[in-house]
Amino acid sequence: MSTSRLDELRRRHASAEAGGGAERTARQHAEGKLSARERIHLLLDEGTFEEMDKLVRHRCRDFGMQDQVIDGDGFVTGYGYIHGRLVYVFAQDFTVFGGSLSESNAQKICKIMDLAMQNGAPVIGLNDSGGARIQEGVVSLGGYADIFLRNTLASGVIPQISAILGPCAGGAVYSPAITDFIFMVQNTSYMFVTGPDVIRTVTHEEVTKEQLGGAQTHNDTSGVAHFLAADDADCLRRIRRLMTYIPQNNLDDPPRRETSDPAGREDASLDTVVPEQPNQPYNIKDIITRVVDDGEFFEVHEHYARNIVTGFAHLGGTSAGIVANQPAHLAGCLDINSSVKGARFVRFCDAFNIPIITFEDVPGFLPGTDQEFGGIIRHGAKLLYAYAEATVAKITVITRKAYGGAYCVMGSKHIRTDVNFAYPTAEIAVMGADGAVNIIYRRELAAASDPDAARKEKIEEFRERFASPFIAAERGYIDDVIEPRETRARLIGALRMLANKVASNPRKKHGNIPL
Repeated sequence: MSTSRLDELRRRHASAEAGGGAERTARQHAEGKLSARERIHLLLDEGTFEEMDKLVRHRCRDFGMQDQVIDGDGFVTGYGYIHGRLVYVFAQDFTVFGGSLSESNAQKICKIMDLAMQNGAPVIGLNDSGGARIQEGVVSLGGYADIFLRNTLASGVIPQISAILGPCAGGAVYSPAITDFIFMVQNTSYMFVTGPDVIRTVTHEEVTKEQLGGAQTHNDTSGVAHFLAADDADCLRRIRRLMTYIPQNNLDDPPRRETSDPAGREDASLDTVVPEQPNQPYNIKDIITRVVDDGEFFEVHEHYARNIVTGFAHLGGTSAGIVANQPAHLAGCLDINSSVKGARFVRFCDAFNIPIITFEDVPGFLPGTDQEFGGIIRHGAKLLYAYAEATVAKITVITRKAYGGAYCVMGSKHIRTDVNFAYPTAEIAVMGADGAVNIIYRRELAAASDPDAARKEKIEEFRERFASPFIAAERGYIDDVIEPRETRARLIGALRMLANKVASNPRKKHGNIPL
């Protein structure tokens, strides 16, 4: 082989690795951002990255682009390993044409996604891009559409994870939006369909990029993002942690983890977590962290719709998805946002064979004209649909309130939940005792010589006769009323029993979830 060919190969590799050059890379660092290659090396197990299409170049010859050619064309793509498991990855390099999408680098992403589907491994996208490359016109837009199609076809087949590590605007947002989880970084990443300048022109609203589409906005307000990271390194560490809970694909089981936390461990403090007074709040996470392996709970959508808690944990080494009403926020009522949040999480778990454990304390759906006009009926039905559709192992623990339609929705026995437990503090009824007594005994109370005393007596009577967990247990709607301290052992026992569960839905193309 001639020396000139080897020199040319080495020159091209060096060109690709340099990206936009040292000055632009330094600018990335000054803004608190890592380079595309630095991000990949932090994400993957050390020394495992194998790059593909490193020498790809764009084919645009307009607007002087023929004189601006960099090997790799601003995207770094390839595969590697996280915790020894195969993943495919692409990273947009903002130092090269602002990380803009071209026909050529769109094809690089499509190749990676096709390989991921064929080999049953997750795809992780590290987004840092100014959008479609304007100089290429419709072919860059076509590149986005090619990616969107693959995102859609891969949905529910392989996990898809997006990290927004810089700008992501216009049509570019729809690829991450289809993926399973979106990570954003405080102060350096943002997403929006139309930017502040367009909004100012069209609607005359004044808004900053951070207010409009920053990481905090999409974690707190819109719910577009699932995780909020402090910086690039923190974001990549969180992705690595997420991978410890999820499988490679929809035919695989989630990864198991060794634990020294005894399966039969009891926690006497659980007996007093739920207050005796039904209107007194408590933090449902105090139950979750006491029950799961080593107290480790990886929360998803932590800052959004905080009246429902979702996340991953291990129980006896088995990965599980946790869904829990949060009495400390809006009394644990279900509303539009929490219904959608819960439904999306349940459907992810079901798609990827992750058992679902539900901790239920729900007084009902949130009342109000805002909720009704916003479509709480339609959105609440999403959560019901997701639970009813799910065929993975499902276990529910009712800690306190389980009222009305919300009782049915939150993993009740009637929608194919496998094992249902209740604490002695559980109240299962059409509505709370106070409200029920006001309706049922209205005339009797009005005629009583001491209405307050009569009302108090009827409330206690109603709780015992109609809301007690033993009533539901007598009918088989609850499999057992358990001591709270036993929760961990009972859940792990149920998971082991359900480890080989096989269930299916009627054959169909797909259902019509009320979107």
